[in-house]
This record gives sequence, C-alpha cells and structure tokens, in this order.
Amino acid sequence: MISQSVPIEAPGGFAPVMALGRDNGQGQLTLVSSDAPLPTIVLAPDTPTAFTGEASAAQVVGPFTPAPLVPVYLTLAGDWTGSVRVLRSVDGGTTRHPLTLGGSGWACFSANACEPVWVESETGAQLYLDLVPASGTVIYRIAQ
Repeated sequence: MISQSVPIEAPGGFAPVMALGRDNGQGQLTLVSSDAPLPTIVLAPDTPTAFTGEASAAQVVGPFTPAPLVPVYLTLAGDWTGSVRVLRSVDGGTTRHPLTLGGSGWACFSANACEPVWVESETGAQLYLDLVPASGTVIYRIAQ
C-alpha cells in the first residue's frame, strides 16, 4: 500500500503502478501485504555426506568440506579416554590449525559429545579431526 502521495513528473503525467497478488484460497485475488504475505518455503542448502568412523590409535582424519553458513555438528561416542580436536585447513590439508575462539582452544573434547562446533563462511575450507585416544575406541561423526 502506498501511504504517501507520489509526485508525477512531466512530460508523461502518469506513473505505472504494479502490484503482486495471490490466490486467497477461494479463487479470488488478494494483494500481497504484511497481512497476506507471499507464500514461500525455505529450502535447506545442499550439505555434504556425514563423515564417520572410529579410532583406537592416534590419527588425523578428514577432510570434511562443510557447506557455507550451516552449523557443523560433531558427535563423539564410545568407551574411550583421550582427546579429540577439530582442525581447519584452507590449503587442502597441508596446514591444519586448531579452532580457537577469543584466542582459546575451541572444539576440544575429552568425553562423548554431540554439539555444533563450527560455522564455516570460507568456500573450500576443510575440517579434520585430530583423534588421540589413550584407551578404548572413539566413534566419531561430523555432519551438517
């Protein structure tokens, strides 16, 4: 709806107006407004296949290439002791850096967990898991 008058400039003396409408459910036109919004759906982004496995010896596994701007979830399970860290690389895994937040270690675990660990915004960045089980077997899953 136009709530204020709009000045018309010469030489035309007119201004074209366009409105968008939709079916009101009874076969009648309803103008799109805040009371009658355009029906839309939000589609989930394409996400990679979950990366899963298990480890009973120290190893670095990956890569997991996350879809941008979608939370990455890490699930750790099993009967194990030791540590697991999420690492990030932007050069195909040649260099891997531990995640930090405010200069402190982030996404470092010593027990089973299931939580979001990262949201990536750089295309092509990859995540790895640094698995160091001291005993037992850690079962891991990283997914979006």
